[in-house]
Amino acid sequence: MISRVCRTFPSLARVAIALPATIAACWSPTLAFAQDAAETAADTAATTPVALTDLGSMEYVFWGVAFVASLVALVQAVLFYKSMMQADEGTPKMIEIAGYVREGAAAYLRQQYIVVAIFFAVICALLAFASYYLHVQNEYVPFAFLTGGFFSGLAGFFGMKTATWASSRTAAGAQKSLNAGLQVAFRSGAVMGLTVVGLGLLDITVWYAILRWGVELPLVDITVVMLCFGMGASSQALFARVGGGIFTKAADVGADLVGKVEQGIPEDDPRNPATIADNVGDNVGDVAGMGADLYESYCGSILATAALGVAAFAGVLSTDNGMAVESGQLRALFLPMMIAGVGIFLSILGIYLVRTDEDSSQKALLKALGRGIDISTILVIIASVGLTYFLLPSFLGISGSVIIGLAAGWVIGKWTEYCTSDEYQPTKNLAAQTLTGPATVIIAGVADGMKSVWVPVIVVCLATLGSFALASSQNFLDFDNYARGLYEVEYFALGLYGVGIAAVGMLSTLGITLATDAYGPIADNAGGNAEMAGLEPIVRERTDALDSLGNTTAATGKGFAIGSAALTALALLAAYIEEVRLGFEYWANDAAVVREDQDPGFYKVTDQLVVQIGPKVKEGETRERLAWLVFPEDSRKFGWSARRTPEMNTSKGVIKLDIPEAEEYAARIPLQLPSNEKATATDVSNFITLVSAQKATLPDYARYYDASLLNPKVLVGVFIGCMATFVFCAMTMQAVGRAAQGMVEEVRRQFRENPGIMKGTSKPDYARPVAISTKAAQREMVLPSLLGLVTPIAVGLLLGVGGVLGLLVGTLCCGFCVAIFMANAGGSWDNAKKYVESGAHGGKGTDAHKAAVVGDTVGDPFKDTSGPSLNILIKLMSMVSVVAAGLIVRYSLAAMGLF
Repeated sequence: MISRVCRTFPSLARVAIALPATIAACWSPTLAFAQDAAETAADTAATTPVALTDLGSMEYVFWGVAFVASLVALVQAVLFYKSMMQADEGTPKMIEIAGYVREGAAAYLRQQYIVVAIFFAVICALLAFASYYLHVQNEYVPFAFLTGGFFSGLAGFFGMKTATWASSRTAAGAQKSLNAGLQVAFRSGAVMGLTVVGLGLLDITVWYAILRWGVELPLVDITVVMLCFGMGASSQALFARVGGGIFTKAADVGADLVGKVEQGIPEDDPRNPATIADNVGDNVGDVAGMGADLYESYCGSILATAALGVAAFAGVLSTDNGMAVESGQLRALFLPMMIAGVGIFLSILGIYLVRTDEDSSQKALLKALGRGIDISTILVIIASVGLTYFLLPSFLGISGSVIIGLAAGWVIGKWTEYCTSDEYQPTKNLAAQTLTGPATVIIAGVADGMKSVWVPVIVVCLATLGSFALASSQNFLDFDNYARGLYEVEYFALGLYGVGIAAVGMLSTLGITLATDAYGPIADNAGGNAEMAGLEPIVRERTDALDSLGNTTAATGKGFAIGSAALTALALLAAYIEEVRLGFEYWANDAAVVREDQDPGFYKVTDQLVVQIGPKVKEGETRERLAWLVFPEDSRKFGWSARRTPEMNTSKGVIKLDIPEAEEYAARIPLQLPSNEKATATDVSNFITLVSAQKATLPDYARYYDASLLNPKVLVGVFIGCMATFVFCAMTMQAVGRAAQGMVEEVRRQFRENPGIMKGTSKPDYARPVAISTKAAQREMVLPSLLGLVTPIAVGLLLGVGGVLGLLVGTLCCGFCVAIFMANAGGSWDNAKKYVESGAHGGKGTDAHKAAVVGDTVGDPFKDTSGPSLNILIKLMSMVSVVAAGLIVRYSLAAMGLF
């Protein structure tokens, strides 16, 4: 078997042989730097650019660093998991309660994965049809889609499994001290963070090895195929986020409204039938859902940036830059992977630095978490400068883009903390509104959430402009290199590469930042465990302190995720054009377009596409085919679209063109003129200019599709994107409302039909509320998910590529603002309730407390269902657009000239 694989893929065999040496080289930085320095010096000394097709062992070293980092993350996650499992599990009652939650969470995920598996089978079949029958995308896309979804689901599953085992152990730790509880909860959350980054980078490096050294695809094809597995990750993440969010908020609303408000019992009182379902929801929504969510953000940012880097360095570089075409492409491709890999090591260091003293305030707890994150961030900044100097020494501004991304994430996180923590005035002011009833609480919370949007928006805008400017050396428009006879860096693509790598920088410390998010639900479950097990009040006070901190860190994590989604979506918007470029290549290479037996030359396929077929070759070999673009202003010229010359040979729907001369970038075709006129080379109006689809720049494609707001197709796409945001939120909010209604009725029924529950003489039926939430989540998560999948394809088929660009812009801008609003409003409502429960404004049992609970129930679907799902919707629409680009390029109404 092994020998057969080696014979089939000889390059892959070489990789397997070289891998041990590669890993060893990863631990020899001095050797690597020396080797690279010699290589750079040799390049710089050359008088003309030399096509460097192989970096030798250095390419294996770059890949190996990322691969080893992914393994280190997974190994460290296993160590943290084993350490958690060795901790004291608590009393038999605590173990029993944790077992109920664990069984409920496992049952829900099993049911969800059955639904998702059916969905993935259908989508994979459609992708296979597009790849193997329509020939509009690469044949490896269906497999990439499956692996992306599988690893995304796996990351969420491991995180949830750890969280359900950690709750009773966190409560047992809190019996000893606040720091002991924090250590168990936080390091259990770190299992989620390290699993996400480890599996993400492992998936990327394995796919790169297969496509690069196994099937030996070109670099451009490799990056685009790898980008397509992000669609699988996004699809799985949306199901996990929406389904888990509906489950957890239906249970939470039912438990709060009936338990707290109507019956006047504590949130996690064992007499409340919905309390187990509420604790299960924390795990399947806030842990499994968040893990799948940030997995696709992490992978999407790395892959979109890699695709843009390959595009930016696609031309032969000038000697000033000291490197040649493939060398520059590989370095740009590996830089985000290397930054992510180094970020893993530094995240692990930061995790070990998190600890606190006993009886700490929330501000002190935040400082303890901040210490780990801040130190990791500072070290990543230093490492990113060094890596950029090592890989792209002539483009050090790119390291500034990484720093901008990290700074933007830090600012958004701090602002979210200010807006949602009860240590600060906004949440205290919101809590004061409870004195006048639920209505004023809701009004103030909505207003606070809306107002909180301005800082993240300004930060993302500045980060976008700054990272673009630094990476492109302030070249916001490309130089006309082709007119000057040079093929240099495409600065516009390089600027967008800077935006993408800013997102990579923001997520480079995801191993620790996700730990601060995932630990919150663990602390929340620990509080419920302590309450239901009847532990001493000091334990509940400590878990409440951790839980309140968890609400703030969760809100910070959501702000971080949404901020990174905005920058990643911008990079994906540009990467979409790269897939459009490949769509033209797939179109040109389809033998049904221009027959293999045609004479060499140029053939007009549509008014805006010309295919060049190369000379005949040996039997069995494929003739070279190139796609050439005709821009709209030329395609409308009389004599091109409406008239034919006698010399044109029509056969099989294509027209042979007489092109006297063609360069690598452009060609010119003389138009038919009246018999008494003669075309001259200086008369531009009498010529059609063709631009190579392979060499066209991103601004070229924007002009080709008239991607401006004056184009009604683009404007309609923007409106549809904004509309989709609100419809998606409405669908998820209504889903929570319907599911919560069933939950409230069930809890009321149990209290009404079994009076012994309130007396403590009989046990509630915990399984029934879990079943209600499970069925509701499975039923309600389908339509919102389909909205994100179907909308880009429908818009693309109707409005073409321009309409899709408008759709992505509308979804990004509107979705980003609404997501920030909902996440911050929900987090503030939740912490305002906890602030009242801590004793403010009369404390528990008062009218102020009941008003705070009502506000919290409104905020629950805001912060845990609709809001965090929006950043997945933004990226899912981008990913679907990328995967379907070849289909839209060829088969949209606009492409067929019908609209």
